Amino acid sequence: MLSLNKIFNKLVRGKSGQDPQQGREPLIIPRSEHTISRKQISQHALKVLYTLKEAGYEAYLVGGCVRDLLLGYEPKDFDVATNASPEQVHKLFKRSQLIGRRFKLVHVRFGREVIEVATFRAPPEAKQHVDTQGRIMQDNVYGTLEQDAWRRDFTINALYYNIKDFSIIDYTGGMADLNAGLIRLIGDVETRYREDPVRMLRACRFLAKLGLKLDKQTEQGIFDWAHLIRDIPPARLFDETLKLYLSGQAGMTHDLLCHYGLFEHLYPQTAALLHEEQDGYPRTMLMKALENTDIRIAADKPVTPAFLFAAILWEPVRQRTLLLMTNGMPEIPAMQRASSEIIGEQIQRVAIPKRYSLVTRDIWTLQPRLLKRQGKRAYRTLLHPKFRAGYDFLALRAESGEPLNEPVDWWTKFQAETATQQQVMVDSLGKESSVKKPRRRRRRRPAAKKTEQN
Repeated sequence: MLSLNKIFNKLVRGKSGQDPQQGREPLIIPRSEHTISRKQISQHALKVLYTLKEAGYEAYLVGGCVRDLLLGYEPKDFDVATNASPEQVHKLFKRSQLIGRRFKLVHVRFGREVIEVATFRAPPEAKQHVDTQGRIMQDNVYGTLEQDAWRRDFTINALYYNIKDFSIIDYTGGMADLNAGLIRLIGDVETRYREDPVRMLRACRFLAKLGLKLDKQTEQGIFDWAHLIRDIPPARLFDETLKLYLSGQAGMTHDLLCHYGLFEHLYPQTAALLHEEQDGYPRTMLMKALENTDIRIAADKPVTPAFLFAAILWEPVRQRTLLLMTNGMPEIPAMQRASSEIIGEQIQRVAIPKRYSLVTRDIWTLQPRLLKRQGKRAYRTLLHPKFRAGYDFLALRAESGEPLNEPVDWWTKFQAETATQQQVMVDSLGKESSVKKPRRRRRRRPAAKKTEQN
């Protein structure tokens, strides 16, 4: 009788004809043969591991933290896998929280650091937990360490650091792929991408971050199944967008998304205009914005997603504004309407929460206001809550080739001057127009005719 593992192997790896190696003994790399030291591991992660171990449960570091430590990177966070149920983990830690619907997790909090603890997963039950397209809809099926390893996405993310003896456990060939510089999906490529199309986005992120290369079948699968991204809920794609563009390699990640045909399914309005561009300006500006984002992240400076979305969607907003102005609408109302329309269309693919979309709209609508500085307008614009973001965006446009150096230099100086000198700067601009607009004369209403008295 086939075990669950063997059934799962038939489903996800049978098409490729590869030997899944399931049922075989895992590769055990002792402490003396790998480079991971407890000194490199978060003290809070160690506390979680030891607490689980002392309570009689299995406990392992797993995923990106193990991979990054082996590659010499500093992990962003630490994930733990265990055979304890989420409820059992929750009881062990006072400052913990049960989260998730598709698959329950436990977040253990230590101040600002969160250690994510997941129970070993088993293969999904096809009839109950997978939809007609092959996507996993429910994942609360718990299993063994081996089942959990084969359920992970890429081999390099299926390495387990054992707190008992500090060894590394490898069921899927992750160490060999790591040494070869390969990113390889575990299982049949089509099946695994259908289960969760976000894996294609993760592959691009790992390519940009780790400097590895994709296995041929893993790569070809992205070209073949990129359209499946459209089936992912917009709220989840928002989270993935932040991971893609705010991880420090935004420029390279964007190029990869475009290369594999993924960007057009995330931001179709922008993608269509980038394909049609002739002078190169839209792409230049977007790449400048992504480059600046990477620089700020490298310098440990704050980055707002609102500015990122403003850059990604600027060209569609600019084109829509011009169209509305051609039809007779004034510039600022046209910009406001275009902003609402473009964001309304975009959130059908990637949901942008209002806390960001409202700031993004402010950045856009400040652009024409920053060019109108006569009279009291400059002072009103300077006092706008999002002035700095709008000014930075104007500077980005100038840096990308738009003829905006004069207003950018003016605003740069205006911010630093005294009130007296600011008034001099405003006065030197002169009036907005030397030709006075004729006043409209009110037409007198004709006097009511007196009714004839008999």
